Amino acid sequence: MTTSNTATDLRPVRVWDLPTRVFHWSLALLVITAIVSVKVGGNAMTWHFRAGYAVIALLGFRLVWGLIGGRWSRFTSFIYAPGTIRRYLRGEHRPGDHFEVGHNPLGSLSVLGLLGILALQVSTGLFSDDEIANSGPLVKFASGAASSLATKWHADFGAVIIYVLVGLHVAAIVYYRRRKQLDLVTPMIKGDKLLPAQVPASVDNLPRRLLAVALLVGFGLAVAWLVKLGA
Repeated sequence: MTTSNTATDLRPVRVWDLPTRVFHWSLALLVITAIVSVKVGGNAMTWHFRAGYAVIALLGFRLVWGLIGGRWSRFTSFIYAPGTIRRYLRGEHRPGDHFEVGHNPLGSLSVLGLLGILALQVSTGLFSDDEIANSGPLVKFASGAASSLATKWHADFGAVIIYVLVGLHVAAIVYYRRRKQLDLVTPMIKGDKLLPAQVPASVDNLPRRLLAVALLVGFGLAVAWLVKLGA
């Protein structure tokens, strides 16, 4: 997309399908819930665990949806080669790059980093034990040393990294809105962006949405089974 496009050249294009949008805002809400509940402590820790289990299900869903979801939700649309990232940083856009359609190269690094650290965070949470009142459901399957290491990461290093990545994510959204006049929030709510007509849209129909529901239910049941192993 080039700056030569005028308003008349543009049309609404479905970029983010409904399952991706629901995933995004659900994940944001769950991360906030996990952070607030752990700060409050006490009985609120029940919600910390629930949020963590839900995040596991969502991440499992996103992994699969990144392979079969809408065009701009697939990993193939936002995993860039190092050379492409360098070109983006130098402002060298080639025809067909579509950097401003879905996740641009820098945005993709932020998204992948956040998803990766969240996966590590909830995984270590399953084996964590504060030796006071809270322990992960799978702690009995880990050695004392492994559980201690998982707890240290989950409570200290992992938490700090998440705070940093979330802060950078929000800062990037504000930067693009104020400096480049690019609204990244509204398309993640409505699903559409004003783009050139030749930009391909993501498929977002009822069968695809029902498939997403089935996947999410399946991952929810899988997580419930996993948690039950430690009961």
